Amino acid sequence: SVTMCETMMMMMMMMMMMMMMMMMMMMMMMKMMKMMKMMKMMMMMMKMMMKMIMKMMKKMKKMKKMMMMMMMM
Repeated sequence: SVTMCETMMMMMMMMMMMMMMMMMMMMMMMKMMKMMKMMKMMMMMMKMMMKMIMKMMKKMKKMKKMMMMMMMM
């Protein structure tokens, strides 16, 4: 038969295991959150870069037009 002490020990072990699992899950979640934040940041940066490039392209087009006009003159 299983004694009370043994059962208590088993319960404690189970609790510890559960706690460990919870901790692991929390850590994973934190890491995931950090990753998500990083991803968001990266996306923002990409968007910014795209905007910049677009502006530059527009400017270049304008410049080309200007140059063409100058050449015509």
